[in-house]
Amino acid sequence: MTSNSTALTLEAAQKLLQQFTCLDLLSQEPRPDSVCVREALLLVREHSDYQIFGICAETADQAIAALHAYLQALDYPEKPVPSVSVDGPVYLKFNPKSQLCYLNSYPGHHRGVLVACQSAYEGDVNEMFGHLPLDLWEGS
Repeated sequence: MTSNSTALTLEAAQKLLQQFTCLDLLSQEPRPDSVCVREALLLVREHSDYQIFGICAETADQAIAALHAYLQALDYPEKPVPSVSVDGPVYLKFNPKSQLCYLNSYPGHHRGVLVACQSAYEGDVNEMFGHLPLDLWEGS
């Protein structure tokens, strides 16, 4: 894990990211500034061994684009996604540790990225954040 210079404490980063828990971003009030959210996510990444990604999107292309943006931002190698054709809303899940990735239809109304931080050490982050914005890393 790399060091990230930020004014946020780990506790403040977690609290900021918890604001997204179970939110419907389509009808949500103004959300925290994207720069702060990116900083917070990078900080919690430093305090977890790896992250599992779950993406709820309107289309497979949108989910794949979000996955690649999050993987790049969090220093993971890009992962090819299943070549499954799915029409309409989708749920994409990727576990970088096992390299398993799947894409299925999604009947739910939530949209965004779930990031489940996994750590083997007490005191590090073992928590899920999201639904974070699909476009969080655009313009970063």
